Amino acid sequence: MHQLTVIGLGAGDLDQLQMGVYKKLKSASKIYVRTMDHPVVKELQQEGVVFESFDAVYEKHETFQPVYEEISQKLIEMAQMEPIMYAVPGHPLVAEQTVQLLIAAMLEGKIDVKIEGGQSFLDPIFGALKIDPIDGFQLLDGTNFSIHDVNMRGHVLIAQVYDSFSASEVKLTLMEKYRDDYPVTIVTAAGSSTEKLTTVPLYELDQAVEINNLTTIYVPPVENDLDALRDWTTFRKIIATLRGPNGCPWDQKQTHESLKKYLIEEAHEFLAAIDEEDDFAMVDELGDVLLQVFLHAQIGEDAGYFNLEEVLASISEKMIRRHPHVFGDVNVEDAEEVVANWEEIKRAEKGEQSGSMLKGEYRASSSLQTSYNYQKKAASVGFDWPNADGAWDKFAEEWQEFRDEVTKGTAKARLDEFGDVLFTLVNIARFYKISPEEAMIHANEKFARRFKFVEEQVKMSGKSFNEFTLEQLDSFWNEAKALEKKEN
Repeated sequence: MHQLTVIGLGAGDLDQLQMGVYKKLKSASKIYVRTMDHPVVKELQQEGVVFESFDAVYEKHETFQPVYEEISQKLIEMAQMEPIMYAVPGHPLVAEQTVQLLIAAMLEGKIDVKIEGGQSFLDPIFGALKIDPIDGFQLLDGTNFSIHDVNMRGHVLIAQVYDSFSASEVKLTLMEKYRDDYPVTIVTAAGSSTEKLTTVPLYELDQAVEINNLTTIYVPPVENDLDALRDWTTFRKIIATLRGPNGCPWDQKQTHESLKKYLIEEAHEFLAAIDEEDDFAMVDELGDVLLQVFLHAQIGEDAGYFNLEEVLASISEKMIRRHPHVFGDVNVEDAEEVVANWEEIKRAEKGEQSGSMLKGEYRASSSLQTSYNYQKKAASVGFDWPNADGAWDKFAEEWQEFRDEVTKGTAKARLDEFGDVLFTLVNIARFYKISPEEAMIHANEKFARRFKFVEEQVKMSGKSFNEFTLEQLDSFWNEAKALEKKEN
Protein backbone atom coordinates (compact mmCIF):
# COMPACT_ATOMS: atom_id res chain seq x y z
CA MET A 1 0.00 0.00 0.00
CA HIS A 2 1.52 3.31 -1.10
CA GLN A 3 0.96 6.72 0.41
CA LEU A 4 -1.39 9.27 -1.13
CA THR A 5 -0.34 12.75 -0.04
CA VAL A 6 -2.99 15.46 -0.23
CA ILE A 7 -1.70 19.03 -0.22
CA GLY A 8 -3.51 22.36 -0.29
CA LEU A 9 -2.82 25.00 -2.94
CA GLY A 10 -4.12 27.80 -0.74
CA ALA A 11 -6.83 30.32 -1.36
CA GLY A 12 -5.06 32.73 -3.68
CA ASP A 13 -1.90 33.17 -5.72
CA LEU A 14 1.70 32.04 -5.18
CA ASP A 15 2.51 34.97 -2.85
CA GLN A 16 0.07 33.54 -0.28
CA LEU A 17 1.41 29.98 -0.43
CA GLN A 18 3.18 28.75 2.70
CA MET A 19 6.91 28.11 2.22
CA GLY A 20 6.70 24.49 3.37
CA VAL A 21 3.90 23.74 0.92
CA TYR A 22 5.77 25.50 -1.87
CA LYS A 23 8.89 23.34 -1.28
CA LYS A 24 6.86 20.11 -1.32
CA LEU A 25 5.14 21.11 -4.57
CA LYS A 26 8.46 22.04 -6.18
CA SER A 27 10.09 18.75 -5.19
CA ALA A 28 7.32 16.52 -6.55
CA SER A 29 7.93 14.82 -9.91
CA LYS A 30 4.24 14.90 -10.84
CA ILE A 31 1.20 16.28 -9.08
CA TYR A 32 -2.43 15.37 -9.70
CA VAL A 33 -4.91 18.23 -9.34
CA ARG A 34 -8.68 18.24 -9.30
CA THR A 35 -8.66 21.20 -11.68
CA MET A 36 -6.04 23.31 -13.44
CA ASP A 37 -8.18 26.38 -12.85
CA HIS A 38 -6.18 27.82 -9.93
CA PRO A 39 -3.62 30.69 -9.96
CA VAL A 40 -0.97 28.69 -8.04
CA VAL A 41 -1.09 25.91 -10.65
CA LYS A 42 -0.49 28.35 -13.49
CA GLU A 43 2.42 30.05 -11.72
CA LEU A 44 4.09 26.77 -10.72
CA GLN A 45 3.76 25.47 -14.29
CA GLN A 46 5.91 28.42 -15.35
CA GLU A 47 8.51 27.21 -12.84
CA GLY A 48 8.54 23.75 -14.39
CA VAL A 49 6.22 21.85 -12.02
CA VAL A 50 4.23 19.16 -13.87
CA PHE A 51 0.54 18.77 -13.17
CA GLU A 52 -2.06 16.27 -14.41
CA SER A 53 -5.68 17.33 -13.91
CA PHE A 54 -9.07 15.64 -13.73
CA ASP A 55 -10.82 18.43 -15.64
CA ALA A 56 -11.96 15.91 -18.26
CA VAL A 57 -14.01 14.07 -15.60
CA TYR A 58 -16.21 17.14 -15.13
CA GLU A 59 -17.32 16.92 -18.75
CA LYS A 60 -18.61 13.36 -18.29
CA HIS A 61 -21.16 14.08 -15.58
CA GLU A 62 -24.10 16.44 -15.12
CA THR A 63 -23.74 16.78 -11.35
CA PHE A 64 -20.72 17.17 -9.04
CA GLN A 65 -21.09 14.11 -6.79
CA PRO A 66 -20.27 11.50 -9.49
CA VAL A 67 -17.32 13.72 -10.52
CA TYR A 68 -15.90 13.60 -7.00
CA GLU A 69 -16.52 9.88 -6.74
CA GLU A 70 -14.74 9.12 -10.03
CA ILE A 71 -11.75 11.32 -9.15
CA SER A 72 -11.33 9.69 -5.74
CA GLN A 73 -11.65 6.20 -7.24
CA LYS A 74 -8.94 6.95 -9.84
CA LEU A 75 -6.65 8.28 -7.10
CA ILE A 76 -7.21 5.16 -4.98
CA GLU A 77 -6.33 2.89 -7.91
CA MET A 78 -3.15 4.87 -8.69
CA ALA A 79 -2.06 4.98 -5.05
CA GLN A 80 -2.21 1.19 -4.91
CA MET A 81 0.53 1.11 -7.59
CA GLU A 82 2.84 3.99 -6.54
CA PRO A 83 3.09 6.95 -4.11
CA ILE A 84 1.27 10.00 -5.51
CA MET A 85 0.57 13.62 -4.59
CA TYR A 86 -2.87 15.17 -5.03
CA ALA A 87 -3.28 18.95 -4.79
CA VAL A 88 -6.59 20.71 -4.11
CA PRO A 89 -7.61 24.36 -3.84
CA GLY A 90 -7.51 25.89 -0.36
CA HIS A 91 -7.01 23.48 2.55
CA PRO A 92 -7.62 19.75 1.98
CA LEU A 93 -10.03 19.51 4.90
CA VAL A 94 -12.19 22.52 4.08
CA ALA A 95 -15.00 22.09 1.55
CA GLU A 96 -13.21 19.39 -0.42
CA GLN A 97 -15.46 16.39 -1.09
CA THR A 98 -12.84 14.31 -2.90
CA VAL A 99 -10.62 14.37 0.17
CA GLN A 100 -13.49 13.21 2.38
CA LEU A 101 -14.01 10.25 0.03
CA LEU A 102 -10.31 9.45 0.21
CA ILE A 103 -10.38 9.56 4.02
CA ALA A 104 -13.35 7.17 3.97
CA ALA A 105 -11.30 4.80 1.78
CA MET A 106 -8.41 5.09 4.26
CA LEU A 107 -10.69 4.11 7.16
CA GLU A 108 -11.68 1.04 5.14
CA GLY A 109 -8.00 0.13 4.79
CA LYS A 110 -7.79 0.70 1.05
CA ILE A 111 -5.07 3.42 1.04
CA ASP A 112 -2.77 5.41 3.30
CA VAL A 113 -3.65 9.13 3.21
CA LYS A 114 -1.41 11.92 4.52
CA ILE A 115 -2.83 15.45 4.75
CA GLU A 116 -0.37 18.29 4.21
CA GLY A 117 -0.93 22.01 4.83
CA GLY A 118 -2.55 24.67 2.77
CA GLN A 119 -4.27 27.92 3.57
CA SER A 120 -8.05 27.68 3.81
CA PHE A 121 -10.06 30.22 1.85
CA LEU A 122 -11.84 31.09 5.11
CA ASP A 123 -9.07 33.28 6.55
CA PRO A 124 -8.86 35.65 3.57
CA ILE A 125 -12.66 35.62 3.32
CA PHE A 126 -12.99 36.82 6.92
CA GLY A 127 -10.35 39.44 6.25
CA ALA A 128 -11.97 40.66 3.03
CA LEU A 129 -15.43 40.89 4.61
CA LYS A 130 -14.13 42.28 7.93
CA ILE A 131 -16.21 39.83 9.96
CA ASP A 132 -15.42 37.97 13.18
CA PRO A 133 -16.36 34.25 13.01
CA ILE A 134 -16.88 34.19 16.78
CA ASP A 135 -20.22 35.90 16.09
CA GLY A 136 -21.28 32.61 14.50
CA PHE A 137 -20.99 31.52 10.89
CA GLN A 138 -22.00 28.69 8.57
CA LEU A 139 -20.05 27.24 5.68
CA LEU A 140 -22.43 25.59 3.21
CA ASP A 141 -21.90 23.66 0.00
CA GLY A 142 -23.51 25.54 -2.89
CA THR A 143 -24.00 22.33 -4.85
CA ASN A 144 -25.97 20.63 -2.11
CA PHE A 145 -27.73 22.60 0.59
CA SER A 146 -31.28 23.16 1.76
CA ILE A 147 -32.79 26.40 2.98
CA HIS A 148 -33.63 24.48 6.17
CA ASP A 149 -29.89 24.36 6.90
CA VAL A 150 -29.53 28.16 6.93
CA ASN A 151 -29.24 30.15 10.15
CA MET A 152 -30.44 33.60 9.14
CA ARG A 153 -29.03 35.21 12.29
CA GLY A 154 -25.40 34.26 11.63
CA HIS A 155 -22.85 34.88 8.89
CA VAL A 156 -23.52 32.49 5.99
CA LEU A 157 -20.74 31.56 3.56
CA ILE A 158 -21.64 29.46 0.52
CA ALA A 159 -18.72 27.79 -1.26
CA GLN A 160 -18.62 25.56 -4.35
CA VAL A 161 -20.39 28.18 -6.48
CA TYR A 162 -18.56 27.70 -9.77
CA ASP A 163 -20.67 29.34 -12.47
CA SER A 164 -23.88 31.25 -13.23
CA PHE A 165 -25.91 28.01 -13.17
CA SER A 166 -24.82 27.04 -9.65
CA ALA A 167 -25.26 30.69 -8.60
CA SER A 168 -28.81 30.56 -9.94
CA GLU A 169 -29.56 27.43 -7.89
CA VAL A 170 -28.15 29.12 -4.78
CA LYS A 171 -30.22 32.23 -5.47
CA LEU A 172 -33.48 30.30 -5.85
CA THR A 173 -32.80 28.37 -2.66
CA LEU A 174 -32.04 31.51 -0.64
CA MET A 175 -35.13 33.27 -2.00
CA GLU A 176 -37.25 30.63 -0.27
CA LYS A 177 -36.29 32.32 3.01
CA TYR A 178 -34.76 35.74 2.34
CA ARG A 179 -36.51 38.65 0.67
CA ASP A 180 -35.72 39.03 -3.03
CA ASP A 181 -33.66 42.22 -2.63
CA TYR A 182 -31.68 41.06 0.43
CA PRO A 183 -28.03 42.20 0.00
CA VAL A 184 -25.49 39.43 -0.68
CA THR A 185 -21.79 39.79 -1.43
CA ILE A 186 -19.93 37.90 -4.15
CA VAL A 187 -16.33 37.38 -3.01
CA THR A 188 -13.80 36.35 -5.66
CA ALA A 189 -10.14 35.42 -5.08
CA ALA A 190 -10.15 36.69 -1.49
CA GLY A 191 -6.71 37.75 -0.26
CA SER A 192 -5.08 37.76 -3.68
CA SER A 193 -4.07 40.67 -5.88
CA THR A 194 -7.26 40.12 -7.91
CA GLU A 195 -9.57 40.09 -4.87
CA LYS A 196 -13.02 41.45 -5.70
CA LEU A 197 -16.10 42.05 -3.56
CA THR A 198 -19.42 42.86 -5.22
CA THR A 199 -22.61 43.42 -3.22
CA VAL A 200 -25.88 42.92 -5.10
CA PRO A 201 -29.54 42.31 -4.29
CA LEU A 202 -30.24 38.59 -4.06
CA TYR A 203 -32.28 38.45 -7.25
CA GLU A 204 -29.21 39.60 -9.24
CA LEU A 205 -26.84 36.99 -7.77
CA ASP A 206 -26.49 34.98 -10.99
CA GLN A 207 -26.32 38.04 -13.27
CA ALA A 208 -24.01 40.55 -11.59
CA VAL A 209 -20.41 39.41 -12.16
CA GLU A 210 -18.40 36.55 -13.58
CA ILE A 211 -18.34 33.63 -11.15
CA ASN A 212 -15.56 31.02 -11.03
CA ASN A 213 -14.09 28.38 -8.73
CA LEU A 214 -12.57 31.08 -6.46
CA THR A 215 -16.03 32.52 -5.71
CA THR A 216 -17.74 32.46 -2.33
CA ILE A 217 -21.19 33.91 -1.63
CA TYR A 218 -21.65 35.80 1.62
CA VAL A 219 -25.07 36.36 3.17
CA PRO A 220 -24.95 38.72 6.18
CA PRO A 221 -27.01 38.11 9.34
CA VAL A 222 -30.52 39.56 9.43
CA GLU A 223 -30.68 42.67 11.58
CA ASN A 224 -34.42 42.81 12.26
CA ASP A 225 -37.28 40.38 12.58
CA LEU A 226 -39.05 41.70 9.48
CA ASP A 227 -36.18 40.31 7.39
CA ALA A 228 -36.61 36.89 9.00
CA LEU A 229 -40.36 36.27 8.97
CA ARG A 230 -39.79 32.83 7.43
CA ASP A 231 -37.49 31.77 10.25
CA TRP A 232 -38.84 29.64 13.11
CA THR A 233 -36.75 31.59 15.62
CA THR A 234 -38.56 34.80 14.71
CA PHE A 235 -42.01 33.36 15.37
CA ARG A 236 -40.90 31.88 18.66
CA LYS A 237 -39.46 35.26 19.66
CA ILE A 238 -42.76 36.97 18.76
CA ILE A 239 -44.75 34.58 20.96
CA ALA A 240 -42.28 34.98 23.85
CA THR A 241 -42.56 38.77 23.52
CA LEU A 242 -46.37 38.68 23.54
CA ARG A 243 -46.28 36.57 26.70
CA GLY A 244 -43.44 38.60 28.26
CA PRO A 245 -43.61 41.43 30.82
CA ASN A 246 -43.99 44.14 28.16
CA GLY A 247 -46.24 42.05 25.94
CA CYS A 248 -49.97 41.81 25.30
CA PRO A 249 -52.33 41.69 28.32
CA TRP A 250 -54.59 39.18 26.54
CA ASP A 251 -51.76 36.79 25.65
CA GLN A 252 -50.23 37.12 29.12
CA LYS A 253 -53.33 35.84 30.89
CA GLN A 254 -54.00 32.83 28.64
CA THR A 255 -53.76 29.30 30.00
CA HIS A 256 -53.91 25.85 28.43
CA GLU A 257 -57.56 25.69 29.49
CA SER A 258 -58.55 29.10 28.14
CA LEU A 259 -57.02 28.34 24.75
CA LYS A 260 -58.79 25.00 24.23
CA LYS A 261 -61.71 26.47 22.29
CA TYR A 262 -59.40 28.41 19.97
CA LEU A 263 -57.44 25.31 19.00
CA ILE A 264 -60.67 23.53 18.09
CA GLU A 265 -61.94 26.56 16.18
CA GLU A 266 -58.71 27.04 14.23
CA ALA A 267 -58.53 23.33 13.37
CA HIS A 268 -62.06 23.47 11.98
CA GLU A 269 -61.26 26.57 9.92
CA PHE A 270 -58.23 24.81 8.45
CA LEU A 271 -60.40 21.81 7.56
CA ALA A 272 -62.81 24.18 5.82
CA ALA A 273 -59.94 25.61 3.77
CA ILE A 274 -59.01 22.07 2.71
CA ASP A 275 -62.59 21.38 1.62
CA GLU A 276 -62.59 24.60 -0.39
CA GLU A 277 -59.22 23.62 -1.95
CA ASP A 278 -58.03 27.15 -1.18
CA ASP A 279 -54.23 27.08 -0.86
CA PHE A 280 -53.99 30.69 0.30
CA ALA A 281 -56.58 30.08 3.00
CA MET A 282 -54.74 26.91 4.04
CA VAL A 283 -51.53 28.92 4.55
CA ASP A 284 -53.42 31.43 6.68
CA GLU A 285 -55.41 28.91 8.72
CA LEU A 286 -52.48 26.55 9.24
CA GLY A 287 -50.58 29.54 10.61
CA ASP A 288 -53.40 30.05 13.13
CA VAL A 289 -53.13 26.38 14.17
CA LEU A 290 -49.36 26.80 14.52
CA LEU A 291 -49.94 29.87 16.70
CA GLN A 292 -51.89 27.71 19.14
CA VAL A 293 -49.07 25.14 19.26
CA PHE A 294 -46.45 27.82 19.97
CA LEU A 295 -48.66 29.51 22.58
CA HIS A 296 -49.15 26.26 24.49
CA ALA A 297 -45.41 25.52 24.29
CA GLN A 298 -44.60 29.02 25.59
CA ILE A 299 -47.08 28.66 28.45
CA GLY A 300 -45.37 25.38 29.35
CA GLU A 301 -41.97 27.08 29.26
CA ASP A 302 -43.17 30.06 31.30
CA ALA A 303 -44.48 27.68 33.97
CA GLY A 304 -41.25 25.68 33.92
CA TYR A 305 -42.96 22.40 32.96
CA PHE A 306 -41.86 21.90 29.34
CA ASN A 307 -40.70 23.83 26.28
CA LEU A 308 -40.89 23.65 22.50
CA GLU A 309 -37.71 21.53 22.28
CA GLU A 310 -39.34 18.85 24.42
CA VAL A 311 -42.43 18.90 22.19
CA LEU A 312 -40.24 18.48 19.10
CA ALA A 313 -38.16 15.73 20.69
CA SER A 314 -41.28 13.85 21.78
CA ILE A 315 -42.97 13.84 18.38
CA SER A 316 -39.70 13.17 16.52
CA GLU A 317 -38.91 10.15 18.69
CA LYS A 318 -42.47 8.90 18.24
CA MET A 319 -42.36 9.21 14.45
CA ILE A 320 -39.06 7.33 14.25
CA ARG A 321 -40.21 4.69 16.73
CA ARG A 322 -43.55 4.08 15.02
CA HIS A 323 -42.11 3.94 11.49
CA PRO A 324 -39.66 1.02 11.76
CA HIS A 325 -40.37 0.25 8.08
CA VAL A 326 -38.79 3.63 7.22
CA PHE A 327 -36.17 4.16 9.93
CA GLY A 328 -35.51 0.50 10.77
CA ASP A 329 -35.42 -2.89 9.10
CA VAL A 330 -39.12 -3.86 9.30
CA ASN A 331 -40.84 -4.72 6.00
CA VAL A 332 -44.47 -3.87 5.27
CA GLU A 333 -46.70 -4.70 2.30
CA ASP A 334 -49.22 -1.87 2.37
CA ALA A 335 -50.76 1.01 4.35
CA GLU A 336 -53.03 -1.33 6.33
CA GLU A 337 -49.99 -3.21 7.65
CA VAL A 338 -48.43 0.15 8.59
CA VAL A 339 -51.53 0.98 10.67
CA ALA A 340 -51.47 -2.45 12.32
CA ASN A 341 -47.79 -2.02 13.24
CA TRP A 342 -48.52 1.50 14.54
CA GLU A 343 -51.22 0.21 16.89
CA GLU A 344 -49.04 -2.67 18.10
CA ILE A 345 -46.13 -0.31 18.83
CA LYS A 346 -48.52 2.09 20.54
CA ARG A 347 -49.81 -0.69 22.80
CA ALA A 348 -46.27 -1.75 23.67
CA GLU A 349 -45.36 1.85 24.54
CA LYS A 350 -48.27 2.23 26.93
CA GLY A 351 -47.69 -1.15 28.56
CA GLU A 352 -50.27 -2.85 30.75
CA GLN A 353 -53.16 -0.45 31.28
CA SER A 354 -55.22 -0.34 34.48
CA GLY A 355 -58.91 0.48 34.30
CA SER A 356 -61.02 0.66 31.15
CA MET A 357 -59.30 0.66 27.78
CA LEU A 358 -61.66 3.50 26.81
CA LYS A 359 -59.83 5.75 29.24
CA GLY A 360 -58.43 8.74 27.40
CA GLU A 361 -60.75 8.36 24.39
CA TYR A 362 -63.40 10.84 25.60
CA ARG A 363 -63.51 14.19 23.75
CA ALA A 364 -65.44 16.91 25.56
CA SER A 365 -65.53 19.02 22.39
CA SER A 366 -67.19 16.37 20.22
CA SER A 367 -69.67 13.59 21.01
CA LEU A 368 -69.28 12.27 17.46
CA GLN A 369 -65.51 11.94 17.85
CA THR A 370 -65.95 10.30 21.26
CA SER A 371 -68.29 7.68 19.73
CA TYR A 372 -65.82 7.07 16.92
CA ASN A 373 -62.93 6.68 19.39
CA TYR A 374 -64.87 4.29 21.64
CA GLN A 375 -65.91 2.07 18.73
CA LYS A 376 -62.43 2.05 17.19
CA LYS A 377 -60.85 1.09 20.53
CA ALA A 378 -63.41 -1.69 21.10
CA ALA A 379 -62.87 -2.98 17.56
CA SER A 380 -59.11 -3.20 18.18
CA VAL A 381 -59.75 -6.12 20.60
CA GLY A 382 -62.33 -7.87 18.40
CA PHE A 383 -65.53 -6.34 19.80
CA ASP A 384 -66.89 -5.50 16.36
CA TRP A 385 -69.03 -6.75 13.49
CA PRO A 386 -67.07 -8.82 10.96
CA ASN A 387 -68.25 -6.47 8.18
CA ALA A 388 -70.49 -3.47 7.51
CA ASP A 389 -73.61 -5.67 7.12
CA GLY A 390 -73.81 -6.12 10.86
CA ALA A 391 -73.62 -2.36 11.40
CA TRP A 392 -76.41 -1.79 8.85
CA ASP A 393 -78.63 -4.39 10.56
CA LYS A 394 -77.98 -2.73 13.93
CA PHE A 395 -78.89 0.66 12.47
CA ALA A 396 -82.20 -0.72 11.13
CA GLU A 397 -82.94 -2.20 14.57
CA GLU A 398 -82.16 1.05 16.43
CA TRP A 399 -84.08 3.14 13.89
CA GLN A 400 -87.19 1.04 14.40
CA GLU A 401 -86.82 1.27 18.18
CA PHE A 402 -86.60 5.05 17.90
CA ARG A 403 -89.71 5.21 15.70
CA ASP A 404 -91.56 3.06 18.22
CA GLU A 405 -90.65 5.48 21.03
CA VAL A 406 -91.70 8.46 18.89
CA THR A 407 -95.14 6.83 18.55
CA LYS A 408 -95.72 5.67 22.11
CA GLY A 409 -92.69 6.45 24.27
CA THR A 410 -91.59 9.17 26.66
CA ALA A 411 -89.35 12.12 25.85
CA LYS A 412 -86.53 10.50 27.82
CA ALA A 413 -86.88 7.22 25.90
CA ARG A 414 -86.87 9.06 22.57
CA LEU A 415 -83.68 10.87 23.56
CA ASP A 416 -82.08 7.58 24.53
CA GLU A 417 -83.08 5.74 21.36
CA PHE A 418 -82.10 8.61 19.08
CA GLY A 419 -78.67 8.54 20.70
CA ASP A 420 -78.45 4.85 19.77
CA VAL A 421 -79.33 5.73 16.17
CA LEU A 422 -76.53 8.28 15.99
CA PHE A 423 -74.12 5.84 17.60
CA THR A 424 -74.85 3.19 14.95
CA LEU A 425 -74.42 5.79 12.19
CA VAL A 426 -70.98 6.56 13.56
CA ASN A 427 -70.21 2.83 13.44
CA ILE A 428 -71.29 2.66 9.78
CA ALA A 429 -69.04 5.64 9.02
CA ARG A 430 -66.12 3.84 10.66
CA PHE A 431 -66.58 0.77 8.44
CA TYR A 432 -66.38 2.97 5.36
CA LYS A 433 -63.38 4.90 6.71
CA ILE A 434 -65.36 8.13 7.00
CA SER A 435 -64.64 10.58 9.79
CA PRO A 436 -68.07 11.41 11.27
CA GLU A 437 -66.69 14.64 12.72
CA GLU A 438 -65.35 15.75 9.34
CA ALA A 439 -68.57 14.65 7.61
CA MET A 440 -70.64 16.72 10.04
CA ILE A 441 -68.40 19.76 9.58
CA HIS A 442 -68.82 19.39 5.82
CA ALA A 443 -72.60 19.02 6.14
CA ASN A 444 -72.85 22.14 8.33
CA GLU A 445 -70.75 24.16 5.89
CA LYS A 446 -72.84 22.94 2.98
CA PHE A 447 -76.08 23.85 4.75
CA ALA A 448 -74.76 27.33 5.64
CA ARG A 449 -73.62 27.90 2.04
CA ARG A 450 -76.93 26.85 0.50
CA PHE A 451 -79.06 28.65 3.06
CA LYS A 452 -77.09 31.81 2.38
CA PHE A 453 -78.15 31.49 -1.27
CA VAL A 454 -81.78 31.13 -0.17
CA GLU A 455 -81.40 34.28 1.97
CA GLU A 456 -79.94 36.17 -1.00
CA GLN A 457 -82.85 35.17 -3.25
CA VAL A 458 -85.40 36.27 -0.64
CA LYS A 459 -83.58 39.58 -0.20
CA MET A 460 -83.43 40.18 -3.96
CA SER A 461 -87.19 39.62 -4.19
CA GLY A 462 -87.88 42.49 -1.78
CA LYS A 463 -90.12 40.23 0.29
CA SER A 464 -89.75 38.63 3.71
CA PHE A 465 -89.38 34.93 4.45
CA ASN A 466 -92.93 34.50 5.70
CA GLU A 467 -94.25 35.62 2.33
CA PHE A 468 -92.82 32.50 0.67
CA THR A 469 -94.21 29.00 0.83
CA LEU A 470 -91.98 26.11 1.85
CA GLU A 471 -92.10 24.85 -1.76
CA GLN A 472 -90.82 28.19 -3.03
CA LEU A 473 -88.00 28.31 -0.49
CA ASP A 474 -87.16 24.70 -1.32
CA SER A 475 -86.89 25.63 -5.00
CA PHE A 476 -84.22 28.19 -4.06
CA TRP A 477 -82.43 25.44 -2.12
CA ASN A 478 -82.53 23.13 -5.13
CA GLU A 479 -81.23 25.95 -7.32
CA ALA A 480 -78.26 26.34 -4.96
CA LYS A 481 -77.60 22.58 -5.19
CA ALA A 482 -77.72 22.71 -9.00
CA LEU A 483 -75.30 25.65 -9.12
CA GLU A 484 -72.85 23.80 -6.86
CA LYS A 485 -72.97 20.70 -9.04
CA LYS A 486 -72.38 22.83 -12.14
CA GLU A 487 -69.36 24.53 -10.55
CA ASN A 488 -67.92 21.18 -9.47
